[in-house]
Amino acid sequence: MKEWLKVVWFFVIPSVLWSQKIDHQVLYRDIGADRYFRFNYENDFFAASDENYTQGYNFELVSPALEGNPLNYIFYKPRNAEYKYGLALEHIGFTPNDFVSPEIQFGDRPFAAAIMLKSFSTATVTKKASRLSQSISLGLIGPGAFGKEMQVGIHELTGNKIPRGWNNQIKNDVIVNYKLNYEKQLYAYRNLMVLRASTSLQLGSLFTNLSAGFNTSIGILNSPFTKAKDRSNFQVYLYAQPLVSAIGYDATLQGGLFNKKSLYTITSGELERFTAQFDYGIILKTGSLFFEYARTTLTKEFKTGNSAKWGGFKIGFAF
Repeated sequence: MKEWLKVVWFFVIPSVLWSQKIDHQVLYRDIGADRYFRFNYENDFFAASDENYTQGYNFELVSPALEGNPLNYIFYKPRNAEYKYGLALEHIGFTPNDFVSPEIQFGDRPFAAAIMLKSFSTATVTKKASRLSQSISLGLIGPGAFGKEMQVGIHELTGNKIPRGWNNQIKNDVIVNYKLNYEKQLYAYRNLMVLRASTSLQLGSLFTNLSAGFNTSIGILNSPFTKAKDRSNFQVYLYAQPLVSAIGYDATLQGGLFNKKSLYTITSGELERFTAQFDYGIILKTGSLFFEYARTTLTKEFKTGNSAKWGGFKIGFAF
């Protein structure tokens, strides 16, 4: 019984504690309802790793009642689009390979944690088979995000090695970040296969980068552009998404834009300015429910670093 309790703590406690890599607005994750809640969780445990992007969560709520959120007036609004509005709470955590040592791990990534409240919208233009997603994130990176307390507590509960390097983490700084993502359907074969092009831009004090790629879904599926009468209540499909990114700034490596007192950071010259990422997984939708299991591989983000792998799951329901 004691071992089962450890397993429960390992999966449940982190979910309300600790993520960035979560991308909940892409088309292949569309729930197809005006009102829904979804929990997104990622952990490098799923890839048998314990470094770099270590763990994350996102609580996501979409409802027409959120249309009046003042931050929504900042977003560009395409004509003839169907809109959805939402809020999300998101947390991200990063550690070096040797998280046990209290010493600075020169040549590896610094400890970093951040927490954000995200306001977002999606604009779907059926005639053009395209979607524009936008978000504004406001939050904090640094000790104020309680990354140390959370990871130490998790490792104590699960009997793992205790992280002792959090005193060297990125210092407190403000997060203001804008993200835009545009997807265009290139080809669809009945309700069995879809191919889309994708590009995204992030600007702000946490992440500044530009990404491009494509994604494909194969199985029993509905496109957001499928007519209502042709939609199936049951969907199950595989997806894959390769992306390449040009990196401008990453506060989890370089420290905050405004507070330059972090004990250790990765310098601008040490950053890898181009990265490649591959996402893949399986999604099951039945009636108002959404389930997903996902895996990701990312090339190294700085010259002396390593590639990163992680996995995760998502559970949602429409109401």
